[in-house]
Amino acid sequence: MANPRTTELDMKVHSYNKEAWNKQVETGNRWTQPVSPETIAKARQGEFSIVLTENIPVPKHWFPTLAGADVLCLASGGGQQGPILAAAGARVTVFDNSPSQLKQDRFVAEREGLTLKTIEGDAADLSPLEAESFDMIFNPCSTVFMEDVRAVWRECHRVLRPGGILMTGSMNPVHYIFDLFKMDEGILEVAHAIPYSDLTSLPKEDLDEQLEKGLPIEFGHSLTDLLGGQLDAGFVITDLYEDYMLESPLHNYHPSFIATRAIKR
Repeated sequence: MANPRTTELDMKVHSYNKEAWNKQVETGNRWTQPVSPETIAKARQGEFSIVLTENIPVPKHWFPTLAGADVLCLASGGGQQGPILAAAGARVTVFDNSPSQLKQDRFVAEREGLTLKTIEGDAADLSPLEAESFDMIFNPCSTVFMEDVRAVWRECHRVLRPGGILMTGSMNPVHYIFDLFKMDEGILEVAHAIPYSDLTSLPKEDLDEQLEKGLPIEFGHSLTDLLGGQLDAGFVITDLYEDYMLESPLHNYHPSFIATRAIKR
């Protein structure tokens, strides 16, 4: 059953971004490429490295014991994190908006003989999942494609068991204050307020260009919603680190990513 709080705009964004990420799979986006057999073999030996952001691996001490743990890879399709965690011993469910991304996870699972469950859906509405059914949620940098990030945190809290761990990667709001088209040209020009939305912050001609290219719609959330929203949902943030988007000129001055580890009280 759909979440009654879901608005018509949310549904349109959800549908559009589904197709946009299906297209990203077709064009070979970095985050849609299945991991190699060698990577899975190492994970079976407990040797693995996965990211919440772009470059820095998640510290090993952030993870609970994975053997037998129920892990939700949230908005984490693409045949990467889910299969690796399954190979490391976890019971993994991959929940993602894009059927093509989920197909990549099933591809790796079948190729490697891994047990892995996939569910298509909206991260702000985890109603297909039972309350308190997971020990850990792994959510790489994907909340930028979701308008209501606080709804995501509430749903994460609901499906985690007490003491469960939420790991998430987020875009630092500072990334979105700049004209993103000029940033691609190496120019940093402040142009937008936070919170940011492609739908309302971009000039019409820039938004039309983005939609014509089929690029996913993005949202730049405030720190109040990214961090304070986790606290309000009932989490305690136990650690964080920042990461850089190396292809952006901003990396010379400020990190573009924040990764957090939080525990359900």
